[in-house]
Amino acid sequence: MVEDQVEARGIRNPGVLSAMRSVPRQLFVPAHLRSSAYEDRPLSIGEGQTISQPYIVALMTESLSLSGADSVLEIGTGSGYQAAVLSRIVKRVYTVEVRELHYRRSRRLFRQLGYDNIVSRHGDGYWGWPEFAPYNAIIMTAAIDHVPSPLFRQLAIGGRLIVPLGRPPDHQKLTLIRKVGRKYEVKYLTGVMFVPMTGRAQRKDRNTR
Repeated sequence: MVEDQVEARGIRNPGVLSAMRSVPRQLFVPAHLRSSAYEDRPLSIGEGQTISQPYIVALMTESLSLSGADSVLEIGTGSGYQAAVLSRIVKRVYTVEVRELHYRRSRRLFRQLGYDNIVSRHGDGYWGWPEFAPYNAIIMTAAIDHVPSPLFRQLAIGGRLIVPLGRPPDHQKLTLIRKVGRKYEVKYLTGVMFVPMTGRAQRKDRNTR
């Protein structure tokens, strides 16, 4: 998988490649789909959610330019696969999941696999996790047409945020945002198709005060 689907498509960061090799992807998909776990495509994990294709996981991870001392906030734990990959690279991963079933399943799997630098929470990721802010990086694994202002506030100066901007059924733009002082540098990476972010993100009223 790593050689044919990740390296072959341009991912070069040694830490990312090592993490992708070390995390057993088949354990993060439903049992009946494990024969397809290493195919380069998203797979259903139930409740309308998916585990992202390996290349997109690697691309998002590499784009954040992570180091071993970093603290990362993930919005949308899902199966837990992306958090597991991040945990092999950074000091600490904080991950928030709005669906209780996925929260419980992923938390149990993190414990079984010994990923003790992942801290998970059941809640609406729109609000982030201010208790442990600021974060060196924030990764959003569901599509939204704007970046919630609480997440900007929780991003460290010099921090990076990656998000699929847009709304299904339309394609989204995988977008990398870097916080530079009070300003932001924005870079569009590629077209993607993620499931929509739920909770507060789906409400028309975006007042976050």
